[in-house]
Amino acid sequence: MTEDEQNLIRRRQKARAIVVALLLGAFVVLVFFITIARIKQGMAH
Repeated sequence: MTEDEQNLIRRRQKARAIVVALLLGAFVVLVFFITIARIKQGMAH
């Protein structure tokens, strides 16, 4: 495997890791807001 091929693989892996990190972060934010909404809903009763 040439150095160019290795660099291409590393770039793809980095891009994939960034996408997965962003998706995970979005999921955490979504769960946080759902939890806050449920807590506020419970306080209204």
